[in-house]
Parts: sequence; C-alpha cells; structure tokens
Amino acid sequence: MAMAKYSRVDGRKSSSYCSTAVIVVFVAFCLVGIWMFMSSSVVPLENSDLSSQETRNEPKQTLQEGVSKQFDDTSGDISEDATREGGTMPGKVSLNTDEESRKSVEEHQEENHGNDSSDEKTDSENEQKTVDGDDGSGNGKDGEMDSREGESNLESGQAENEGGEMNNNVQAESEENSGEIRSGSAEGGKINDEEVSEDKIKHVDKEDISTLDNNEKNQDENSEPSAVENSAESEENNQTSNEILPTAAQSEILTESTTQNGAWSTQAEESQNEKKWQQASISNEENDHQWKVCKSTAGPDYIPCLDNWQVIRKLPSTKHYEHRERHCPSEPPTCLVPLPEGYKRSIKWPKSRDKIWYYNVPHTKLAEVKGHQNWVKVTGEYLTFPGGGTQFKNGALHYIDFLQQSVPDIAWGKRSRVILDVGCGVASFGGYLFERDVLAMSFAPKDEHEAQVQFALERGIPAILNVMGTKRLPFPSSVFDVVHCARCRVPWHVEGGKLLLELNRVLRPGGYFIWSATPVYQKLPEDVGIWQEMSRLTKSMCWDLVTVKKDRLNAIGAAIYQKPASNDCYNKRSKNVPPLCEESDDPNAAWNVSLQACMHKVPEDSTERGSLWPAQWPERLEQPPYWLNSQIGVYGKAAQEDFTADYNHWKTVISESYLKGMGIDWSSVRNVMDMKAVYGGFAAALKDLKVWVMNVVPIDAADTLPVIYERGLFGIHHDWCESFNTYPRTYDVLHADHLFSSIQNRCKLVAVIAEVDRILRPEGKLIVRDKAETVSAVESMAKSLQWEIRMIYSKDGEGLLCVRKKFWRPTVEEPIKSAIV
Repeated sequence: MAMAKYSRVDGRKSSSYCSTAVIVVFVAFCLVGIWMFMSSSVVPLENSDLSSQETRNEPKQTLQEGVSKQFDDTSGDISEDATREGGTMPGKVSLNTDEESRKSVEEHQEENHGNDSSDEKTDSENEQKTVDGDDGSGNGKDGEMDSREGESNLESGQAENEGGEMNNNVQAESEENSGEIRSGSAEGGKINDEEVSEDKIKHVDKEDISTLDNNEKNQDENSEPSAVENSAESEENNQTSNEILPTAAQSEILTESTTQNGAWSTQAEESQNEKKWQQASISNEENDHQWKVCKSTAGPDYIPCLDNWQVIRKLPSTKHYEHRERHCPSEPPTCLVPLPEGYKRSIKWPKSRDKIWYYNVPHTKLAEVKGHQNWVKVTGEYLTFPGGGTQFKNGALHYIDFLQQSVPDIAWGKRSRVILDVGCGVASFGGYLFERDVLAMSFAPKDEHEAQVQFALERGIPAILNVMGTKRLPFPSSVFDVVHCARCRVPWHVEGGKLLLELNRVLRPGGYFIWSATPVYQKLPEDVGIWQEMSRLTKSMCWDLVTVKKDRLNAIGAAIYQKPASNDCYNKRSKNVPPLCEESDDPNAAWNVSLQACMHKVPEDSTERGSLWPAQWPERLEQPPYWLNSQIGVYGKAAQEDFTADYNHWKTVISESYLKGMGIDWSSVRNVMDMKAVYGGFAAALKDLKVWVMNVVPIDAADTLPVIYERGLFGIHHDWCESFNTYPRTYDVLHADHLFSSIQNRCKLVAVIAEVDRILRPEGKLIVRDKAETVSAVESMAKSLQWEIRMIYSKDGEGLLCVRKKFWRPTVEEPIKSAIV
C-alpha cells in the first residue's frame, strides 16, 4: 500500500513536471513568434537582401530577354563586356547610382556647404531623409521598410557587426545579376522601360561598402545638401537607373569586331582576378601622386601659358601684344587650381545667358567700366547681362537683324553658319546668334577688360583667349563664313595691314567681314584718317565694300566687305601690294606660326577646298565635303566613306550609350569639348541638344579641322602637353577618344590630368575611350582626385570610363614660381 501511495505521488509529480515543461515550451514558442513577428517588420539585413532580390525577380526575367538588344551595335562598336569599379578588368560593368551619387553630394556639402539653392525637391533628397530617419538598428521612422529600402540599407552598410555576411550577400546578388545579364545577352529582345527602371545593375565591392558605411555615420554630422545639387543628382541618377548597361563603342570605327555580345564571364571569375588586375594595371607613380593646390598671383583664374610672368617680364617688347600671347612654362604644372570662395554650381542654359553667380566670377571692374553700355551689371548675388554691347546698347538681336537687313545675302543660319567674333567682350553677340542657328567662335585677350572671356564661358557662350599679335590664329585657312569686329580695338591698317591679312587667311572666299567701329560713322580727324587707310588697304586686298549702313537706334554704323571668290582681281592689280604669299607658304599651318603680310591665292580648281561655298545649314552637317573625293580617310578608306562611317558610329554611340548609359543629366550640360576630334562626328551627333562643342584637333593628329568647319561646326588646334587657352572651370563635359595614349610618350599623364581638372567644372564629367591600360591609369588618377567613378568598361584591350569631378581641393599649396608676379 505504501508503495502504491508512493506511486501515486510520483505520478502526480511527473504529471506536474510535464505540464510545467509544456507551459515553458509554449511560452518559448510564443516569445519566438513575437520576436519573429517584430523582426519581420524591421527586416534584418539578410532578409532584406533576400526580399529585395525576390521583388526583383520579375524585372530580371524581362532583363534576360532585353540586354542583348541594348548591346547590339551594327556600326562596329567594341564588343560588349565590362569592367570593375576599382580598376580596369575585362568583362564587367560598374554603374554608380543613387548611393554613390548621394555620397558625392554629402562629401561636397562637407566642403562647400551652402553653395547653391533651389525650391526643387528631388528623389535623392527623399532617399537621404529616409536614411537619416533610421535609428541605427535598421528601424525607419515607421518601424518598417519595403524591400527596396532594405536594399538601400544594405548598400549604406548598416549593422556593422554583420559586415561579413553583408559582403557575402552583395557578392551573391552580383553573381546572380551577372549570370542573368549573360543569359539575357544571348537571348535578345526588348526591354520594358518601367521594369528596367526598377532593376538597377550595380557592382558594390568591399571598398565601396566601407566608404558608404563611413558616409552613413557622417550623415547626422552634415547638413542637408542644397536642393539644386540634389535636383541635378536626382535627374542624373534617375537616368542611370533607367539603363541596364551602356552600349560602348570602339574608337577606331573601321576596325571590324567579330566578338559576340553573348560571351560573358561570371561575377565569380571576375572577382577572383580583381586584385591581381588592379595591381598590374596601375603604375606606382600615378597611384602615389600627392596633389597640391597651385599658389599663383592669378589664384583661381590661373592659366599656365598666359600667366608665365618669368617669361613676360623678360620680353624685349610688348608693342605687338607679345605679353598677351602664349608663353608656356618649361614644365607644365601638376597642381590643382583653387576654387573661388563661395563657388556654386553654374546656372543652366538658357538662364545663364542673362545671369551668372557673382562668386563664380567675382570681378566687378568690367561692370564699372562697361555697365552703361549694358555689357554686365552687378545685381545682388548675380552678375546680369542685359544683352548689350558697345555697338548694340539696345540689345544684340536688333543689331544682328540690322546686319542681315543691310546685306540679305548674309542669311544667318543658312548661308552663314560659322563666324569669328574678334574682340568679343562678354560675347553677347555670339550668345544671341544661337537664336539664328549660328555658331560664333568668340575671342579676346586676357587683358585689362577683366575676365570678359570668363564671363562668356560661364554664361554658356563659346569663347577662347587669344590676341591679334605676332602669331597666326589657331585656325585653318578659309573656314569662317563671316568675320565680325565691333569696336574690337585692333589697328587693322598698320604695318601693311598684317592683322587684316590674317583675317583674310581665315575668311572663306566669298565670305563677309563686318566692321562696326567709329571710323565708319564718326567724323573726328583720327576716325577719318583710319577710314581712309582702311579704304586703301581693303581695295588693294580686292575686298569689295558691299555697303555702309547706319543703325539709328544704336547710333552706330557698319561697313560690310566681301572677300573675292576668284583670283581675277589679284591678277589685275597694278602693284603687288600687299604681296601674294609664296607657293611654299602653307595657309593651313597655324600652330605657333608667325604672321606674314601677304595673301594666299583663292583656290579655283573645283576639287580644292574653298573653291565652292558649302551647302546651307543644316544640310552641310551630314554631307561629306565635295573636296574629299580624291583623299584617303583617317581610317584607311576613301575619305567620304570614312566621313559617313564616323558619323554613323558616333550617332550610335551617343544615342545608345552616352545619352542613356552614363548617368549624365544632359539638360544641365552646355559647354562640351571633344579633346581629340577627327571629323566632328561626336559634335554632329549632339546637334539636337542645347549644347555647343569645342572640337580640338591635336597638333600631332591628322589635320581634319577643315572638315569640321566645312560641316558647320568649329574647333581649334592645340597641343595637350600645354595648357588650353581658357579659364579654369569652363567646361561641363570633356570627351577624350584615344587622346591620352596618343600623347603619353610626349607628355606626363599627371600634367594632362591636372589640365583636365583645371578646365572642367566641379561636378563636370570626363568620358575617356582608350586602351585598357590607359583607362586604368586615368581611373587611378581620378580616384586620387576624389572623383566619382560613374562607369567603367573594358574588353579586348579597349576601355571606356566616365568620371565626375567633385569640389574637393587639397590643403597643401605648391608655389608656382613662374606664375607669381
């Protein structure tokens, strides 16, 4: 009995223990369930990644069918493969999107807080606020976020303790993307724009995550970036997100490519060799370069070849403006020009034609001297341009129309397309000629008219620094349809008319010279004397005085001359004064060539350039010049075939790659330079945008600049081992097609990159197409400059790179002895 009783007690105890265990287990499951429920709203890092991938599955299926279509390029582009962000590596694309762009804005706001303002609110601004609202553990303002926000947290590098897992997740996602791109490239098809915009293809390596992680920590320390900066960022990032990968094209367009689009390597293969490739492709010199700020008398306006005071002080004479000519230092500087205090992002065209930020060009002397002539005025934080000039106080458009009414055959934008404006002032004449479809190459010296060319370029109007001195202008012969001088203060009649004879060299046969100056309409003794001298000189040059007209509104007058289109008048002259040039004198030789007081004969053979007037604009843009018939082109085929192939090539590259795949907001682009132009195909392909392109033909390249002018574009000769004749911060986009590799044997790459930095505006873009090793070297230097790598690509030894300059400047100065007065 006792045993039985004991058994019942033991049984009750066992039952009690079981009940307790069940309750404990039940409570534990409840707690686990509650924890899982709460965790699901927070979205842990791993789950965020998974969720983000799952939400993108459907767009990725579409991508598989569409990528091949985007890469298809029948013009012979480089085979589509791509590279890494950290150094050129075959078979991989890197596109920087919202997070990288946000990082750039935050770095800029730290260095240049309060530089700009606007009422626009952008997507990038909203994204930053979302991250700022995070409490550091993944919780947003409302305690939850969707899969896309989870992906943003992944890219921002939250949850530092789980960094290793995060890298693994990113790597896995990158491998998945790479595999899908490879599959899609083989299948072909169309891309649905809405689906594509949700699927941002991007490579994030460990270095990027670390940088973004640090950037996330600094967000609370930095103030919000200005709305204007965010607006442009958002526009560019939205554009990037709408493109999967850019269509890159080979530079030497007539070299056939047989590589197919479907031959893609995997992300794993690429990542395995990344470190090895990176170390092999970047030289120690470039990787270790320590940048400094140039210390010069000119400060933020330093122009190496025009501010060489060591040479200028020793000039034996300045009678012919020798001190305004180029005097380059023996060693080009490798330092960076400082920014003006308070510098802001430039105002967009067309508003910039009428006003610019004062602190971008903080000079008031011209406003004090020329304000009454409506050149420029100081209006609060702006410099404003009423559109006037010395000869057109009541506006440039009235003056432009007055000239055409005087000689209807001028036909702005039809017969007359490319003109030269001598002594341009702030270039309002050229700025308003855009409304008549006319391109004006405006120039003036760096003289006491403080920063006049800098005003022009900041306004978005083409201009260069130059002077009518002892050297020929850097242009071919017979290329300008009209040459214009409005009170340009050039003594045309002195020394046998040497300076006017230089204009005769660059003026197209049958072209017009417009002289709007006081000797034309005033009767003061000095003016009368100059008019008489000019009359004798122009008559001996066989120029026909077409008309002399007075503009009563502006109380000025203009004399319009026409250059002969044949040699008949030259042959009938009783005196050979001015003399005809020797047959051996090449009229197209224009780089550092001394002026000659002679005239070149007019070409009369129908196969020679200059014997016929070009087709009217815009037809001339696409028509191969008639005089290319008997020549071999740059790429080895018949020149006209070369011309057409070049144009088709750049139309494809621009439309399929540059406008879509670079993440560039082209609505904010105005001043563009093609640093190594051939036939001008790059500029021609941009004809529908509100941009102008300075086509530069290097002095050691084929002299195709006459072709560029013939098609209604303009350009200049230049040696990239020296500084360009422009102020700092004057171009929005620089394009270099196989430039750096072609000059690296003559120039130090670091000096050329320093010059690129000098003339490129902060937040401006540099697009490089070159050999892969050269692209890698440029990328390395861009990183040392703190520039943002927007996109990089490489395949079969050829590469493509797009980088964005930032506001960063070094803190250490480097005195430039030659530039200190």
